[in-house]
This record gives sequence, C-alpha cells and structure tokens, in this order.
Amino acid sequence: MSERIIHVGLDIGTTKIVAVIAATEPRTRTLEILGKGVAVSTGLSRGVVTNIQKTADAIRLAVDQASTQSGIEISRVSIGIAGDHVQDFTTRSIVTVSSPTREISHDDVQRVLEDARRVPIGPERQILHAIPQDYMIDGQSGITDPIGMSGSRLEANVLIITGAATAIHNMTLCVERAGLQIENIVLQPLASGLAVLDEGEREIGVALVDIGGGTTDIAIFKDGILRSTSIFSIAGQKVTDDIGQMLGIMKQDAERIKLQYGHAVSNSIMRNDTFQVPGVGGRSPKEVSKSILCQIIEPRMEEIFEFAMQELMKSKLFHHLSAGVVITGGCSLLSGADELAQRVFAMHVKIGIPGGFAVRGMAQEVSSPVFATAVGLIHYAVQRDAESLNTLSMSTSTINQPSESTDTPAASSEQRKNKAGIITRLRTWLEDL
Repeated sequence: MSERIIHVGLDIGTTKIVAVIAATEPRTRTLEILGKGVAVSTGLSRGVVTNIQKTADAIRLAVDQASTQSGIEISRVSIGIAGDHVQDFTTRSIVTVSSPTREISHDDVQRVLEDARRVPIGPERQILHAIPQDYMIDGQSGITDPIGMSGSRLEANVLIITGAATAIHNMTLCVERAGLQIENIVLQPLASGLAVLDEGEREIGVALVDIGGGTTDIAIFKDGILRSTSIFSIAGQKVTDDIGQMLGIMKQDAERIKLQYGHAVSNSIMRNDTFQVPGVGGRSPKEVSKSILCQIIEPRMEEIFEFAMQELMKSKLFHHLSAGVVITGGCSLLSGADELAQRVFAMHVKIGIPGGFAVRGMAQEVSSPVFATAVGLIHYAVQRDAESLNTLSMSTSTINQPSESTDTPAASSEQRKNKAGIITRLRTWLEDL
C-alpha cells in the first residue's frame, strides 16, 4: 500500500485564518480530512498584511489547532492570496519544437509556458500563475493538448496572473515567522473553484463568486480552464461594519449577530423574531427584529452582487455561463443569499460547498463555504503532485536505455552515487504506485 501524503491548506483571510490538514493516497487521490483550525485575523486589511506579527500569531494558532486535532506536526503549507492588487492579462508565447521528429513533447509545452513567464511586468509585480488558454501549431489554432502532435512551431495564449511583489513578500514573511515553509502560493478564487466546482461546471462555463471577509473574488471557468479572474474590496466585513454602525455596537457583536440572525432577503424570514443588542458604555440593551437587521444587510449584499455582475460583464464571458453562478465564502451562508444573487444575476445560482474528499475523517466539519479556499488549496497541491508524477513517469522510459553520459571527467563518484540513488528511489516509487 502506498504511503499517504500530507497536505495543508492555509487560508489567510482578512477576518479569519483557516488551516485544514488532509491525507491523500497517490493511487486514488482521495482526500481524508484529518484536522482543521480557525483563528480570528486582525493583521490584514482587504487581503493585504498590515501587521506581520499579529498575522503570524493567528497563523500559528490556526495551525496548532489543526495539528492537535490530526496529531500531525505541520511544517509545510499551501497558502492562498487575494486582494485588489491581483491583476491578470493574456500574452502569447512562441517556441520552436526541439525534437528532430517534430513531435511535440511535454518539454516543448513547458518551454512555451516558461517563455510566457518572461513577459515584462516590472519589479513591483510578481507572477503567480501562467495558465495556458489554447495552443497553435504551425498556424493551426484551437488546440487544447498539443503533446504528441506534429509541428515545428508551437504557440500558446497564456493567462498571466500577477500580484504586488510587496504584498506577496509580506504574506510570505508572516508564514515564515509562524515557523512554516510555503509549498505553493495560489490565487484564492482558483483554489476555491477546485473545491466547490465539479468538472462539468468548469467545462460548460461557470462563474465563481467567493465572498470573503475583506475581498470578493471572482473566477470564470470555461472548457475546464480558468479564463478570467477579478477581485474587489467590498465583502463580508462591509456588511459587519454596516450592522455595527446602524445598531451602535462593537464589531465582534455585529459579526455574531450577522451570523446568528442575518438574512439577505426578507422573503427568507420565516418568523420575525427579535433579539437583544448589547449596549455600549453602560447603555441598556435593546431589542431588534430580524426584518430590521435584514434592511441593513440586504442593500450591501445587493451591492456586492451588482459589483460582481459588472466584473462578469467586463470579461465578455457572461453569456457563456451555461452552469450559472456559484457563490461561496462566509457571506454565502446568510439566509436568502442565493435568492438575492439569482435576482441580480438573472441566472441559476447555487451555494458552493467544498467536496472531493472521503466521507470518513472530519469531512462533515469542513463541508461549509467557510472552508472552500483551504480545501481548494489542498486540491491544488494534490493536482501539482499528480502533474509532477506524470512528468516523472514519462521520463522513466529513458532510465534503462543507454545514453551518452552527461558527467564531465571532473564529476565526483559521490555525485554519481547520489544520481543513482535518485533514480532507484524514483523507480521504486513508481512501481509502488
């Protein structure tokens, strides 16, 4: 039986930090959730770090909770990144096919993507992802998988996603100060999409709207590929701020009331119950009804969906969303949020729940939109493992074939011994799978 591989997803959000630990078997790629941790976040604003120490402390707290539940010591994590500093654009790259037979290989595809990453973006920006949209071989366009095809010139249209280098560096510092190493840095809506969207939705066209605490993240998928992404800084924290200001209460009380009594539309209120609002500065508590609270929440939620609608229209893919819109994130849990979204988008809307893991373990505990990004980060790490394994598998056919030695006369015997050891371990690992 293959040894299980442990992955950790760390969602560093504006209002909370979520850590999820999962194990996967390389043979089945089935996830088993082993532990989770949630900590209040006070060191970020709109997805960007404003206090490194506070953020590092909250990361450590969330990770320690997940580690205690799972009984596993955590050292490496995959993190998500968002914020209105994230931008995307499309570029085209071109390479000459290297094989004398003109058969396009995995290496040729990697070279064309590496060429796309060389696009000038300035020192203040950092590339997060280079996602191929389609390929062209000797003028023939619309190719989705060029490997094995014949040609002399390979071109690719590539979606480049960048972030502010300073914001990414500060996020990295927080994780390192918490005593952890970073395995992957992933765009949050891309990660969330892997957790809450199935292959069919991503194939026929779907928009994901992830309403977090500090930002609302949008990702559009078509033909199984991320086609467009955008992020804006109106999200769940604005809803909480509205409640606090209108009712004259502390932020933590406003957040609790939002989650416990909040409705996005009045139609979803079955019983117009009242609840107590704590007084501030010695003032007496007062009673507020759910309908009054809804009158505070609904305009802001409607504004969030309207902004999301504008972003979808900008992408020019709005009329290709055959699967409609999927909303996720903490604010999607507000009663009637999907009904309000359907009214604004005028298309089918559903709430996205993380999936793709075994029912055993702690699956039920993370089956909430709150954990969408953290679970998606694990899916991303598993997917990267599978891609790496596939690349290694393709290269094993040359291991036992005689070839010209690449060692120079000055190469030491110790280097040759290490090289042989790597090949032996690789062969053993692949046979075990």
